[in-house]
Amino acid sequence: MILSLDVGNTQIYGGVFDGLAGQEKMLISFRRNSKQGSSSDEVGVFLRMVIRENGIDPKQIKQIVLCSVVPEVIYSLKGACQKYFNTTPFILQAGVKTGLRIKYRNPLEVGADRIANSIAATNLYPNQHLILVDLGTATTFCAVSKERDYLGGSIIAGLKLNMESLEAKTAKLPSVEIISKNEVLGLSTVESLQSGLYYGHLGAMREIINRITQESFKGEKPFVIGTGGFSSLFEKEKIFDAIIPDLVLKGNLIALQMNTQNVKSNFTGVEK
Repeated sequence: MILSLDVGNTQIYGGVFDGLAGQEKMLISFRRNSKQGSSSDEVGVFLRMVIRENGIDPKQIKQIVLCSVVPEVIYSLKGACQKYFNTTPFILQAGVKTGLRIKYRNPLEVGADRIANSIAATNLYPNQHLILVDLGTATTFCAVSKERDYLGGSIIAGLKLNMESLEAKTAKLPSVEIISKNEVLGLSTVESLQSGLYYGHLGAMREIINRITQESFKGEKPFVIGTGGFSSLFEKEKIFDAIIPDLVLKGNLIALQMNTQNVKSNFTGVEK
Protein backbone atom coordinates (compact mmCIF):
# COMPACT_ATOMS: atom_id res chain seq x y z
CA MET A 1 0.00 0.00 0.00
CA ILE A 2 1.06 3.58 -0.66
CA LEU A 3 0.56 6.62 1.59
CA SER A 4 0.19 9.85 -0.41
CA LEU A 5 0.45 13.21 1.36
CA ASP A 6 -0.22 16.79 0.27
CA VAL A 7 1.17 19.35 2.72
CA GLY A 8 -0.70 22.62 2.32
CA ASN A 9 -0.52 25.91 4.17
CA THR A 10 -3.49 24.99 6.35
CA GLN A 11 -3.81 21.21 6.30
CA ILE A 12 -2.03 17.97 5.52
CA TYR A 13 -4.29 15.98 3.20
CA GLY A 14 -3.51 12.30 2.98
CA GLY A 15 -4.78 9.08 1.50
CA VAL A 16 -3.86 5.41 1.49
CA PHE A 17 -3.96 3.70 -1.90
CA ASP A 18 -3.85 0.08 -2.94
CA GLY A 19 -2.47 -0.60 -6.42
CA LEU A 20 -0.37 1.29 -8.93
CA ALA A 21 -1.31 4.59 -10.53
CA GLY A 22 -4.03 4.00 -13.07
CA GLN A 23 -5.53 1.08 -11.19
CA GLU A 24 -5.25 2.57 -7.71
CA LYS A 25 -8.03 2.36 -5.15
CA MET A 26 -8.22 4.92 -2.37
CA LEU A 27 -8.94 3.08 0.86
CA ILE A 28 -9.01 6.02 3.29
CA SER A 29 -8.43 9.77 3.32
CA PHE A 30 -7.81 12.19 6.18
CA ARG A 31 -6.82 15.76 7.05
CA ARG A 32 -4.67 17.29 9.78
CA ASN A 33 -3.67 20.85 10.57
CA SER A 34 -0.24 21.46 9.04
CA LYS A 35 1.02 23.65 11.86
CA GLN A 36 4.71 24.39 11.75
CA GLY A 37 6.76 23.22 14.70
CA SER A 38 5.25 19.73 14.88
CA SER A 39 7.92 17.17 15.72
CA SER A 40 8.55 14.05 13.69
CA ASP A 41 7.14 12.02 16.60
CA GLU A 42 3.90 14.01 16.65
CA VAL A 43 3.45 13.57 12.91
CA GLY A 44 4.47 9.91 12.92
CA VAL A 45 2.17 8.97 15.80
CA PHE A 46 -0.73 10.77 14.13
CA LEU A 47 -0.18 9.03 10.79
CA ARG A 48 0.04 5.57 12.36
CA MET A 49 -3.01 6.26 14.54
CA VAL A 50 -5.26 7.56 11.75
CA ILE A 51 -4.28 4.67 9.48
CA ARG A 52 -4.88 2.09 12.23
CA GLU A 53 -8.19 3.65 13.30
CA ASN A 54 -9.41 3.29 9.72
CA GLY A 55 -8.81 -0.45 9.78
CA ILE A 56 -5.41 -0.66 8.06
CA ASP A 57 -2.27 -2.06 9.62
CA PRO A 58 0.45 0.63 9.31
CA LYS A 59 2.92 -2.16 8.51
CA GLN A 60 1.15 -2.55 5.17
CA ILE A 61 2.42 0.89 4.06
CA LYS A 62 5.38 0.07 1.83
CA GLN A 63 5.88 3.43 0.07
CA ILE A 64 5.19 7.05 0.95
CA VAL A 65 5.05 9.97 -1.47
CA LEU A 66 4.50 13.62 -0.62
CA CYS A 67 4.37 17.10 -2.06
CA SER A 68 4.61 20.20 0.09
CA VAL A 69 4.27 23.97 -0.18
CA VAL A 70 5.52 24.32 3.43
CA PRO A 71 9.27 23.57 3.39
CA GLU A 72 9.54 23.68 7.19
CA VAL A 73 7.26 20.64 7.55
CA ILE A 74 9.20 18.39 5.15
CA TYR A 75 11.98 17.63 7.65
CA SER A 76 9.55 16.43 10.32
CA LEU A 77 7.57 14.40 7.82
CA LYS A 78 10.68 12.76 6.43
CA GLY A 79 11.80 11.83 9.93
CA ALA A 80 8.33 10.50 10.78
CA CYS A 81 8.27 8.28 7.69
CA GLN A 82 11.70 6.85 8.44
CA LYS A 83 11.04 6.23 12.16
CA TYR A 84 7.42 5.07 12.11
CA PHE A 85 7.15 3.41 8.67
CA ASN A 86 10.78 2.39 8.08
CA THR A 87 10.77 4.03 4.65
CA THR A 88 12.21 7.18 3.09
CA PRO A 89 9.45 9.14 1.34
CA PHE A 90 9.62 10.16 -2.29
CA ILE A 91 9.28 13.95 -2.41
CA LEU A 92 7.88 15.65 -5.48
CA GLN A 93 10.35 18.49 -6.00
CA ALA A 94 12.65 20.06 -8.56
CA GLY A 95 14.69 17.54 -10.52
CA VAL A 96 12.20 14.68 -10.64
CA LYS A 97 10.41 13.39 -13.73
CA THR A 98 7.00 14.96 -14.22
CA GLY A 99 6.08 14.51 -17.88
CA LEU A 100 5.60 18.29 -18.12
CA ARG A 101 7.47 21.17 -19.72
CA ILE A 102 7.34 24.04 -17.26
CA LYS A 103 7.05 27.46 -18.92
CA TYR A 104 7.42 29.55 -15.75
CA ARG A 105 10.31 32.03 -15.92
CA ASN A 106 11.62 30.33 -12.78
CA PRO A 107 10.27 26.76 -12.70
CA LEU A 108 11.28 26.42 -9.04
CA GLU A 109 8.50 28.84 -8.12
CA VAL A 110 5.72 26.48 -9.17
CA GLY A 111 4.13 24.88 -6.11
CA ALA A 112 4.60 21.13 -5.82
CA ASP A 113 0.84 20.70 -5.36
CA ARG A 114 0.20 22.47 -8.68
CA ILE A 115 2.69 20.16 -10.38
CA ALA A 116 1.03 17.10 -8.82
CA ASN A 117 -2.40 18.30 -10.00
CA SER A 118 -1.05 18.82 -13.51
CA ILE A 119 0.60 15.40 -13.62
CA ALA A 120 -2.65 13.72 -12.63
CA ALA A 121 -4.80 15.77 -15.00
CA THR A 122 -2.62 15.17 -18.06
CA ASN A 123 -2.67 11.44 -17.38
CA LEU A 124 -6.41 11.28 -16.73
CA TYR A 125 -7.32 13.52 -19.71
CA PRO A 126 -4.52 13.23 -22.31
CA ASN A 127 -4.44 15.28 -25.49
CA GLN A 128 -6.68 17.99 -24.08
CA HIS A 129 -6.12 21.59 -23.08
CA LEU A 130 -6.67 21.80 -19.33
CA ILE A 131 -7.51 24.40 -16.71
CA LEU A 132 -7.10 23.22 -13.12
CA VAL A 133 -8.79 25.14 -10.30
CA ASP A 134 -7.64 24.16 -6.81
CA LEU A 135 -9.78 25.64 -4.03
CA GLY A 136 -7.76 25.51 -0.83
CA THR A 137 -6.15 28.15 1.40
CA ALA A 138 -5.51 29.97 -1.86
CA THR A 139 -7.47 29.31 -5.03
CA THR A 140 -5.00 28.53 -7.79
CA PHE A 141 -5.54 28.30 -11.55
CA CYS A 142 -3.20 26.32 -13.78
CA ALA A 143 -3.22 26.10 -17.58
CA VAL A 144 -1.74 23.02 -19.26
CA SER A 145 -1.71 22.52 -23.03
CA LYS A 146 -2.55 19.29 -24.82
CA GLU A 147 1.20 19.02 -25.50
CA ARG A 148 1.77 18.89 -21.72
CA ASP A 149 3.24 22.36 -21.50
CA TYR A 150 2.58 23.93 -18.11
CA LEU A 151 1.75 27.43 -19.33
CA GLY A 152 1.33 29.29 -16.05
CA GLY A 153 -1.45 30.27 -13.72
CA SER A 154 -3.20 32.69 -11.41
CA ILE A 155 -3.60 32.82 -7.64
CA ILE A 156 -6.29 34.50 -5.55
CA ALA A 157 -7.13 34.35 -1.85
CA GLY A 158 -9.24 31.33 -0.96
CA LEU A 159 -12.73 31.41 0.49
CA LYS A 160 -11.61 30.90 4.07
CA LEU A 161 -8.90 33.54 3.79
CA ASN A 162 -11.44 36.03 2.48
CA MET A 163 -13.80 35.26 5.35
CA GLU A 164 -11.05 35.49 7.98
CA SER A 165 -9.84 38.80 6.53
CA LEU A 166 -13.32 40.32 6.75
CA GLU A 167 -13.68 39.13 10.33
CA ALA A 168 -10.25 40.41 11.37
CA LYS A 169 -10.40 43.81 9.66
CA THR A 170 -13.96 44.86 10.53
CA ALA A 171 -15.65 45.67 13.83
CA LYS A 172 -18.98 43.92 13.40
CA LEU A 173 -18.65 41.26 10.70
CA PRO A 174 -18.59 37.77 12.24
CA SER A 175 -17.01 34.52 11.13
CA VAL A 176 -19.53 32.51 9.10
CA GLU A 177 -19.89 29.02 7.70
CA ILE A 178 -18.87 28.88 4.03
CA ILE A 179 -21.77 27.35 2.14
CA SER A 180 -23.36 27.22 -1.30
CA LYS A 181 -26.07 29.87 -1.80
CA ASN A 182 -29.08 30.02 -4.10
CA GLU A 183 -29.76 33.76 -3.70
CA VAL A 184 -27.27 36.60 -3.89
CA LEU A 185 -29.26 38.89 -1.57
CA GLY A 186 -28.95 38.00 2.11
CA LEU A 187 -31.58 38.99 4.69
CA SER A 188 -29.09 39.09 7.57
CA THR A 189 -25.43 39.95 8.07
CA VAL A 190 -24.51 36.27 8.11
CA GLU A 191 -26.46 35.54 4.92
CA SER A 192 -25.01 38.61 3.21
CA LEU A 193 -21.48 37.49 4.04
CA GLN A 194 -22.16 33.96 2.86
CA SER A 195 -23.64 35.06 -0.46
CA GLY A 196 -20.89 37.61 -1.02
CA LEU A 197 -18.17 35.07 -0.38
CA TYR A 198 -19.83 32.47 -2.59
CA TYR A 199 -20.82 34.61 -5.57
CA GLY A 200 -17.71 36.76 -5.37
CA HIS A 201 -15.56 33.64 -5.69
CA LEU A 202 -17.79 32.19 -8.38
CA GLY A 203 -17.51 35.37 -10.43
CA ALA A 204 -13.73 35.48 -10.05
CA MET A 205 -13.40 31.86 -11.16
CA ARG A 206 -15.60 32.36 -14.22
CA GLU A 207 -13.67 35.45 -15.28
CA ILE A 208 -10.24 33.88 -14.85
CA ILE A 209 -11.26 30.65 -16.60
CA ASN A 210 -12.66 32.67 -19.50
CA ARG A 211 -9.54 34.82 -19.81
CA ILE A 212 -7.19 31.81 -19.67
CA THR A 213 -9.27 30.17 -22.40
CA GLN A 214 -8.98 33.21 -24.64
CA GLU A 215 -5.33 34.03 -23.95
CA SER A 216 -3.79 30.56 -23.76
CA PHE A 217 -6.00 28.39 -25.95
CA LYS A 218 -7.22 30.94 -28.53
CA GLY A 219 -10.81 30.29 -27.56
CA GLU A 220 -10.55 26.51 -27.97
CA LYS A 221 -12.55 25.10 -25.08
CA PRO A 222 -10.34 23.47 -22.44
CA PHE A 223 -11.37 20.73 -20.03
CA VAL A 224 -11.82 22.42 -16.63
CA ILE A 225 -11.15 20.42 -13.47
CA GLY A 226 -12.08 21.53 -9.97
CA THR A 227 -10.18 20.14 -7.00
CA GLY A 228 -9.40 20.99 -3.40
CA GLY A 229 -11.52 21.15 -0.29
CA PHE A 230 -14.08 23.70 -1.53
CA SER A 231 -14.46 22.45 -5.11
CA SER A 232 -17.66 20.47 -4.47
CA LEU A 233 -19.29 23.63 -3.12
CA PHE A 234 -19.68 24.87 -6.71
CA GLU A 235 -20.89 21.64 -8.29
CA LYS A 236 -24.32 23.01 -9.22
CA GLU A 237 -22.78 25.97 -11.07
CA LYS A 238 -21.43 23.70 -13.86
CA ILE A 239 -18.20 25.67 -14.22
CA PHE A 240 -16.14 22.48 -13.92
CA ASP A 241 -16.22 19.60 -16.39
CA ALA A 242 -15.04 17.31 -13.59
CA ILE A 243 -14.55 17.62 -9.84
CA ILE A 244 -11.73 15.45 -8.49
CA PRO A 245 -11.05 16.31 -4.81
CA ASP A 246 -8.09 13.89 -4.57
CA LEU A 247 -6.36 15.01 -7.80
CA VAL A 248 -3.15 16.01 -6.02
CA LEU A 249 -2.85 12.63 -4.28
CA LYS A 250 -3.29 10.83 -7.62
CA GLY A 251 -0.59 13.06 -9.13
CA ASN A 252 1.77 12.05 -6.33
CA LEU A 253 1.22 8.39 -7.16
CA ILE A 254 1.95 8.91 -10.85
CA ALA A 255 5.11 10.88 -10.05
CA LEU A 256 6.25 8.12 -7.71
CA GLN A 257 5.69 5.51 -10.40
CA MET A 258 7.46 7.60 -13.06
CA ASN A 259 10.53 8.06 -10.88
CA THR A 260 10.90 4.63 -9.30
CA GLN A 261 9.97 2.20 -12.07
CA ASN A 262 12.03 3.53 -14.98
CA VAL A 263 8.94 4.79 -16.76
CA LYS A 264 10.05 6.34 -20.04
CA SER A 265 9.00 9.92 -20.71
CA ASN A 266 9.51 12.31 -23.60
CA PHE A 267 9.66 15.21 -21.19
CA THR A 268 11.90 16.28 -18.35
CA GLY A 269 11.29 17.41 -14.81
CA VAL A 270 10.28 20.68 -13.26
CA GLU A 271 13.77 22.12 -13.51
CA LYS A 272 13.56 22.33 -17.33
